[in-house]
Amino acid sequence: MSVRPAWEVREEGEPTSWYTVRLAFPDEACVEVLAVVSAERISVEDVRACPALSLDDLTVLAEWIEEPLFERCCRGRESPSPDGPHGSAAGSGARRARPVRPHGLEGRRLVAEEYRAAQDQGVDPVLAVMRTTGHSRRRSLSMIAQARDAGFLTPRHARR
Repeated sequence: MSVRPAWEVREEGEPTSWYTVRLAFPDEACVEVLAVVSAERISVEDVRACPALSLDDLTVLAEWIEEPLFERCCRGRESPSPDGPHGSAAGSGARRARPVRPHGLEGRRLVAEEYRAAQDQGVDPVLAVMRTTGHSRRRSLSMIAQARDAGFLTPRHARR
């Protein structure tokens, strides 16, 4: 297993870091994970596996990478607490909860408000939505598109 830093973004003094985790198995199977580490939590952004992982394997993936990722990324700085508000002790197999957000029209309105507030502050609005919803970049972009379709955000391109 190897854990390597991919990139880091500092926003208002708080770092958010992306790490590439690669697991190689003796039968030439491999799993590559892009994990995001912020002051509050560690989340999985992207998973690529050859051969594809089963749903059972996906559920234990966090357990496979959690300890090596904590060791690599949290050395020398305040680490996200495994006993903090978003999870339980490492290795227990408990899932970390996402913040509770309303669904439907109300959820889209809140995503749009967060997006516009981030734009006004001059920070990346997609990262702001990711941080508040706890979802991946892909899911956050989908939520932003849904907010646009609902009329809470301006269209990306002028229609002719």
